[in-house]
Amino acid sequence: MPGKAPKGAALPVALPRRFDARLALRLAAGFAAGLALWLLFARPYEKAVATGAGALLRLLEHPPVTTLLAADGEFHVDRSDFPPASPRPGLPAADLHFNFVLLATLFAMAPHPLAPRRFGRFWIAALLLYGIHVVALVFQVEALYATRLGPWSAEHYGVLARNVWAGGFHFYQVAGRFAAPFALWLALSAP
Repeated sequence: MPGKAPKGAALPVALPRRFDARLALRLAAGFAAGLALWLLFARPYEKAVATGAGALLRLLEHPPVTTLLAADGEFHVDRSDFPPASPRPGLPAADLHFNFVLLATLFAMAPHPLAPRRFGRFWIAALLLYGIHVVALVFQVEALYATRLGPWSAEHYGVLARNVWAGGFHFYQVAGRFAAPFALWLALSAP
């Protein structure tokens, strides 16, 4: 049969592409710029995520009782129906939104990443990533309510609700926080 290697013959191996120094430089610069923006603006960004997620949580609650505050690298969760002396949970903030650095690195791979059209698409992707962060924080807070508050959780959340909220946040933690930047980059970086 034509095109088939004789039995026992080594199959041809594709040689790796030649090292592209310009691509490596763009990746390093994109990573550095993304990391710098993330470090400089993490605290105000966390406040914006807490505000958005808090508003969405209050829309889902009847009556609205949850307040989210961002401080000290955490999202502080408060409910007006909790006893005043009870501790208030804090959720790590950086785990939720560090993937901004990955998004910046991916968009930097294109030649001329600062060209107006490409740079604009990056900021559209960043805005969509903000929406993903807001929804992920809602899932994280609801998962906390559904699974980590002992008898209160069992009284207020059924088996299906516990699985939906905890499963949704677990998916974000395991795969979603890495997949989201790739999906946004693939969707918005096409010519």
